[in-house]
Amino acid sequence: MSEPSIITDPADPRLADYTGLTDVELRRRREPAEGLFIAEGEKVIRRALAAGYRMRSMLLTAKWLDVMADVIAGAEAPVHVVEPALAEAVTGYHVHRGALASMERKPLPDATEVLAGARRVAVLEGLVDHTNLGAIFRSAAALGMDAVLLSPDCADPLYRRAVKVSMGAVFAVPYARLDPWPTALDAVREAGFSLLALTPAEDAVDLAALAPHRLPKAALMLGAEGDGLTRRAIDAADHPVRIPMAHGIDSLNVGAAAAVAFYAVTATT
Repeated sequence: MSEPSIITDPADPRLADYTGLTDVELRRRREPAEGLFIAEGEKVIRRALAAGYRMRSMLLTAKWLDVMADVIAGAEAPVHVVEPALAEAVTGYHVHRGALASMERKPLPDATEVLAGARRVAVLEGLVDHTNLGAIFRSAAALGMDAVLLSPDCADPLYRRAVKVSMGAVFAVPYARLDPWPTALDAVREAGFSLLALTPAEDAVDLAALAPHRLPKAALMLGAEGDGLTRRAIDAADHPVRIPMAHGIDSLNVGAAAAVAFYAVTATT
């Protein structure tokens, strides 16, 4: 058990992992380089631990000591207790969930390892919005997708905002980077997957008409909000597919589109 220690100085070096959490560029550089990520909130911390991530430290406000008592009892890492105002001064925002943990990253698996045994995967190109990325991971986990593959320029699934929005689903769904892009898509096809590029283009095939749930293996490709998939990615796919729209709406938010498409490829009837 790690005995909680009270910290009163926002410049205390023991809080270094939690500094500037709202500075996206700083955290993008720091976290992968230093092999860490931040889990926020009781549920997310517990899910990270259950997924086998090792805790570096935990930062709590006093009222969360009882709630996290079992986690503290099993923790080998230091547990820091601070006042809410100090937590805000260090992180840059009001930590209303009252519990943060700095966790160690695991080595990222190779795409071929992630594809082994998978039947339904999502392939994301240029997803840089952490909220959309987290939402997609949450839908992928809930709707039975086996894995997520990311282009090199996609956002980090372990960035705090993505982890929070996914409710820890980023720990449940295996993921890997596809590099070089888009030629690495050949490896997905060689693994037996049909590549379905989601696009609002009028000449795309209606997703339901393709009966994707009957495909032995399906890889759903989704692009960034607004721009969608690049021309190169669509050309690399086996089929451009679309979700039919009504009432003059031309497209869905990529997170919503992903959920609809994931259901279409995983439905059993």
